[in-house]
Amino acid sequence: MNRAFNRKKDKSWMHTPEALAKHFIAYNAKFLGHTEVDQPKGTEVVRDAVRKLKFQKHIKKSEGQKIPKMELQISIYGVKILDPKSKEVQHNCQLHRISFCADDKTDKRIFTFICKDSESNKHLCYVFDSEKCAEEITLTIGQAFDLAYKKFLESGGKDVETRKQIGGLQKRIQDLEAENSELKKQLQVLEEQLMIAQVPPGNSISSKTPTDIFDMVPFSPMTPLVPLPASNGSAPPPPARPSEIRRDLFGAEPFDPFTCGAADFPPDIQSKLDEMQEGFKMGLTVEGTVFSLDPLEGHC
Repeated sequence: MNRAFNRKKDKSWMHTPEALAKHFIAYNAKFLGHTEVDQPKGTEVVRDAVRKLKFQKHIKKSEGQKIPKMELQISIYGVKILDPKSKEVQHNCQLHRISFCADDKTDKRIFTFICKDSESNKHLCYVFDSEKCAEEITLTIGQAFDLAYKKFLESGGKDVETRKQIGGLQKRIQDLEAENSELKKQLQVLEEQLMIAQVPPGNSISSKTPTDIFDMVPFSPMTPLVPLPASNGSAPPPPARPSEIRRDLFGAEPFDPFTCGAADFPPDIQSKLDEMQEGFKMGLTVEGTVFSLDPLEGHC
């Protein structure tokens, strides 16, 4: 295997600097996967990784699984591995983290590169299978390294430091978003616990006086009718009495047998009642016929 950046002097770069500096070069290749390696570079290191992933490839084929195709976007900023249909980024390998790149001279279809993972800080070897472009992809990554190094010298190293700071800030933002999401979950749990604590227990409801379907307390003959206190705790006002006594159709006051006594009748009515009582004692005359209340003297 050969390192991509140690190209031969008689071999020129394949792309213009503007294509890699302002845009990217895209390739399609089958992605065999990535595996962790012990060293950041070395021919034997990548050879072992290729052997391991090829063996996994044969196992997947025997199980009927297809090797996924990926799109590689190569620029001076790194190598992006995307889904060719959805364009979703599966892996983003920054160029300053790539430490080794090579194509297999014994198998023209295979090329690899080693990249240090930004989260775990482990060295991962990425292996691809391209039927026609394996060497070209390796050289394109080498050209991106060459242009990035020239830009680094021109900027005095400030550009790389800026990208590192941006990467660190992006990582910090991701951590803060994850922490914010966790705090929201904890807040939601506390709100649910507070709502449960505010609900009165079930046995407190049974102490309340039962009511009917009209929300009225049922009448009990054993319970005296006691006026309920007002809502503010003060004594209830006495029942209002009408300011004017109601009269019937003929202008007379209504008769109340529960409140009226013998002395309450007017003199003329009282005399009539006395006469009627006396008549019942002596006998009753109806249209000239006398009925006696005494059974011995009764006749028609």
